[in-house]
Amino acid sequence: MQFKRQRQLLISALFVVWFAYLLRITVFRDGCFSHGLFSGSVEWIPFVYLAKLLRIRYWRYFSYLFFGNLIWFLPVGIFVRLRGGKLRHAFLCGAALSVGIELMQYVLGSGVSEVEDVILNSTGAMIGFLLCPRRRSGCVKHS
Repeated sequence: MQFKRQRQLLISALFVVWFAYLLRITVFRDGCFSHGLFSGSVEWIPFVYLAKLLRIRYWRYFSYLFFGNLIWFLPVGIFVRLRGGKLRHAFLCGAALSVGIELMQYVLGSGVSEVEDVILNSTGAMIGFLLCPRRRSGCVKHS
């Protein structure tokens, strides 16, 4: 029982560290507070910028943005799976965290708030959920 509690605390602590770092690279970037409040911009039409990067064959930056948004949210799905949640919970948690980040970027003027980020982040959370093995109940059947 003690091991299970320690494991849950470790998983929660790692999630908090991941989330703090994610906020650092997405919202609280260098120069974050040098702009006025509500000075960010919003891109409402998804995948316009990514399509442009593909058209001009800027593969490296496209890969960074596309796969980075997926990969950075894998831990959300893993955390939800380890806490016993369902796939829809992973999607909702990924979407909620992503919308929160996009709102903070808009309010603090620290980035462009993009609908595609929410879509890709939510998808990444679901992929993380699906990649994480199910928790075992501890019951073993003997034949």
